[in-house]
Amino acid sequence: MPNKVEKLNSSTFETIDASVLAWVDNTMNIFATTNDGWKKVPVFWMTAERAAQRQRRRDTFSDALVFPMISVERTKITKAAANERPIPAHIFPSKDGTSFSISKRINQSKTKSFANADALRLHKQLNFPRKNEKIVYQSRTIPLPIFHNVEYVINLRSDYQQQMNEMVQPFMTFAGNINQFLVEKDGHKYEAFIDINYAFSNNMSTLAGAEKLYETTISLKVLGYVFGADKNQEGPTVSYKENAVEIKIQRERVILGDINEFNEKEGYRR
Repeated sequence: MPNKVEKLNSSTFETIDASVLAWVDNTMNIFATTNDGWKKVPVFWMTAERAAQRQRRRDTFSDALVFPMISVERTKITKAAANERPIPAHIFPSKDGTSFSISKRINQSKTKSFANADALRLHKQLNFPRKNEKIVYQSRTIPLPIFHNVEYVINLRSDYQQQMNEMVQPFMTFAGNINQFLVEKDGHKYEAFIDINYAFSNNMSTLAGAEKLYETTISLKVLGYVFGADKNQEGPTVSYKENAVEIKIQRERVILGDINEFNEKEGYRR
């Protein structure tokens, strides 16, 4: 039976997005050489409001975008196949909506109470040294995590080849000789995979009617999980439950002959 409930930071698609953005902006922390010296490259999340974001990056004296800059965009979400997700099976939820246990510990106070009660009943002494088999475990459960493959595109843009080289190299060396690493947000960690192919492009052949631009696209896939329905969740996000250690059934004293019909003062037969 549930002991208590509390709120836990839910893992949502927004949490996964924030983890990727934090990785690019804070962990990678890309700098590049500009006309004003060695400066951090600004990172933007590309959404429907990208026009307003670009407006904030426009130069004061022209309509041109100020480079270098990095943008992150989520492009695709697909449910992970059974052979890709850590929890391939389905676990049916209990009445409160939780089904997946994430931790288990011994409730010291309640376990001690059962041990003392048995010691006092059997040996007439508290804390009598004996083996206690009535152990109360407290489990913490959450709704079943559902895994999805979330794909992102990281766009790097610059005015000069030198700036592009300075921005791309940290991405190429971050994961070493593998392409896997972890991103995290609000206590949740997700496995990320960076594509080994980098799409380089520029407009050097069409400079007559446009400004010089170098662009590199980096693809990223994150195996993320979501659980619950976030703000639409009616039940608890996390629930504490305890196991039963003893089952008692009341004896039917009349049928079993526990009552002494001839001498009621003797009490019940044990």
